[in-house]
Amino acid sequence: MEINRQTEKFNYRMKKLVFFLALFLAGGFAVSAQNITFKASAPQAVAMGEQFRLSYTINAEAKDLRIPELADFDVLMGPSTSSSHSTQIINGKMTSETMLTFTYILMPKKEGTFNIEPASIKVKNANYTSNAVSIKVLPADQAGSGNSASGQSGNRGNANGGGATTVSNEDIFMRMTVSKNSVYEQEGILVTFKLYTVYNPREVNNVKFPEFEGFLAQEIDLPNKQWVLENHNGRNYQTVVLKQTVLYPQRPGKLTIESGRLDAIVQLPSNRRVRSIFEDFFDAYQDVSKTVTTSPVTIDVKPLPSGKPASFSGAVGSFTMTTEINSTNVKANEAVTIKTKISGSGNIRLIKNPEVIFPNDFDIYDPKIDTDIRTTTSGTSGTRTIEYMAIPRYAGEFEIPAIQFSYFDPKDGTYKTLKSDSYTLHVERGEGGEGNAPVVSNFSNKESVRYLGQDIRYLKVKGIHFISRQEIFYGSFTYAMCYVISAILFLVFFVIYRRQVKENANLALVRTKKANKIAVRRLKNTGKLMKENKKEEFYEEVLRALWGYLSDKLNIPQANLTKDNVEAELTKYGVSETLISEFMEILNTCEFARYAPMESAGTMDKLYEATVEAIGNMENTIKK
Repeated sequence: MEINRQTEKFNYRMKKLVFFLALFLAGGFAVSAQNITFKASAPQAVAMGEQFRLSYTINAEAKDLRIPELADFDVLMGPSTSSSHSTQIINGKMTSETMLTFTYILMPKKEGTFNIEPASIKVKNANYTSNAVSIKVLPADQAGSGNSASGQSGNRGNANGGGATTVSNEDIFMRMTVSKNSVYEQEGILVTFKLYTVYNPREVNNVKFPEFEGFLAQEIDLPNKQWVLENHNGRNYQTVVLKQTVLYPQRPGKLTIESGRLDAIVQLPSNRRVRSIFEDFFDAYQDVSKTVTTSPVTIDVKPLPSGKPASFSGAVGSFTMTTEINSTNVKANEAVTIKTKISGSGNIRLIKNPEVIFPNDFDIYDPKIDTDIRTTTSGTSGTRTIEYMAIPRYAGEFEIPAIQFSYFDPKDGTYKTLKSDSYTLHVERGEGGEGNAPVVSNFSNKESVRYLGQDIRYLKVKGIHFISRQEIFYGSFTYAMCYVISAILFLVFFVIYRRQVKENANLALVRTKKANKIAVRRLKNTGKLMKENKKEEFYEEVLRALWGYLSDKLNIPQANLTKDNVEAELTKYGVSETLISEFMEILNTCEFARYAPMESAGTMDKLYEATVEAIGNMENTIKK
């Protein structure tokens, strides 16, 4: 029995040993299979006379570090090596990580911008290369006092050293800079808010930026805000970009960007006398709050020059256009799609879709729009893809004219027109003779079409019943009255039909009559978007409903509609200035709100009610 127990203990220990050995081997495999990264890091900017660190970090055991020649810097110390190791066992799987850092202490020899080429290092039998780094060497700080950003220290206070520390407007301030002070209407400009301080920054609170009245604002995302050394007016400051926005002026004239403000807390050396050995050993600091503001900036916005092409709809920038059709040979009742892609930089978010003119016998659907747009410090750029779809109902040869898109290039100061090829569409008869037989549609669904005159009516030869002459209806008084009544009804229906044909021939009148119905249908969709709190889609749908209503009501293509000619046309129809102002206010509110930081549900609700009321008042004013 004793021998069996010892044997069982031995086997148990051997199993544990094998288990931990397997874990060790698995951990070794995990280490060997990890991705090795070798990275160089250094400050973006330093000042003359200031020491800084150049570090190389790799996540593996390495040797034989080779750095490039540092001819523009003095190497004061290095390399000093530090390492760290960590091991984890999760669910029986062991992972190990090693971080190895080589540090050099450098000092610049001269001012300028210098590139340090990549370094190399060997891990086992493989060589790895780091990234290159760029360092900007600034002039030495010219200020004789103050706690400079480059490491100088000093005190500001009263003469006896016991007063409160103060911060001047030269020690900490905020600047608002614009990329251009004179631009065209709808031309983008970059606005940057940057904070400068010579003291150690602690916190930034109560930040308030201007509303950018008269502009459409598209903010640039700044996920990682970093402090960078910068020389300004002979002094070196720690700087950070707080906000960057691309603005598109909406009207010509002098537009002012109002001031921004914030409360900054900086750390200053204390002026109090040393009272203990600890205060003598460590520097004593105190926090000081300072409110800083920017100066307002005025932008001179020039109007777009005259001679606008007919296909110009407000696009400003530099664009290209490509078009393609799915097929030029289709059958009746098959969809035809034309895809137009507009790419470039400028106010691409605000451009209107170019017009595609399909033949009259085609059923036309609303276009599908996809956007891939981004905003950077270079402006707004990307691609807008519009897919137009129509369905031919008859066989034949049809011509789709060339698609035109015009834009204003602010660099050249000229209008440019992009033009696609025209398409010749060959439509064949569909299955069952579609395209030739008479077509009846209920107009509620463009796909529900039926054909008449395709069945054979046979003569009836059985079940014949003869009646007497007295029962014959032919020649009776009732028979004659039926003729008279039929003739009267025919005349009435003929007059109504002729009037209806005449009205339908007047496409402008038809569009005018249906303007309110189409607008109401689109506004129902905006109500759904409002309940779902889809802000951007809500305002875009309201804009689409308003521009579509005005286009139908005034019989002006949307591509030719502008705020100026809308006001002039409404005035011709006798619309009051108050109602015109309400329409313009709704349009401006929608255009601004699409890019506003946030809008409450109550604001959208009020805008929806105002839009419905304005369209109703317009219907009562313009009656055709």
